[in-house]
Amino acid sequence: MDWQGQKLAEQLMQILLLVFAVVGFLAGYITGSFQMMVLTYAGGVVLTTLVTVPNWPFFNRNPLKWLDPSEAEKHPKPQPQQPVSSKKKASKK
Repeated sequence: MDWQGQKLAEQLMQILLLVFAVVGFLAGYITGSFQMMVLTYAGGVVLTTLVTVPNWPFFNRNPLKWLDPSEAEKHPKPQPQQPVSSKKKASKK
C-alpha cells in the first residue's frame, strides 16, 4: 500500500464507520431495539474492515520508486557524528 493508499484507507474507514454509526442509531431508534442498533453497527465494522484492511489494488495507484541496490552502493549511508563533549573544569575556592 502506498502513501496515498494509506490516506484513502484511513478516510474510507472514518467515513464508513460514521455512516454505519448513524444508520445503526436510526435503525435502533426506529425499531426501538438496542440489539438492532448494535448488530447494524457491528456489520458496518466488519464491512469496513473488509474494505480497508486488505491491500486492494486501488490502494496501490501511486507506487514508490525504490533506489536500485547498485545505485545505493554509490551513495554511502551517512555516518552519525560524534557528540562534542564540553567538560567544565571545577573551580577551586
